[in-house]
Amino acid sequence: MTVSMTPELTALTLATLLQFVQFALYAVPANMELGTGYTMSPRDREPSREMSERTARLGRAFDNHFQGLLLFAIAALVIHTTGQSSSFTAACAWIYFIARIAYVPAYVLGWNPARSFIWFAGFLATAFMLIAALL
Repeated sequence: MTVSMTPELTALTLATLLQFVQFALYAVPANMELGTGYTMSPRDREPSREMSERTARLGRAFDNHFQGLLLFAIAALVIHTTGQSSSFTAACAWIYFIARIAYVPAYVLGWNPARSFIWFAGFLATAFMLIAALL
């Protein structure tokens, strides 16, 4: 039996890979700034020096993506497993993914209030997918 990926699962897979990219974007400068002695430790204490504003923002964007990715994964899996993929849910999935890509530079570069609008677009797209599954 051959099962093809729906647009929602494709967007979920790409969004998950984006999380790996965000990890690298954050981890490399964090290791350089804090030192591997700290980053490889159990982190029982605060670091002896602070990260740069840019690196700290990359870390917060990375953490934020985990939160959004969980909700989006639920929505994508519900749509896929119930066979409710449609042009609407596919558009929502791609809006989520594009918003998550745009969110990284928006957060790192301090694009306010654009960053919040970009975040909300992805959040709303996820909510619409879940509502579509219930209708």
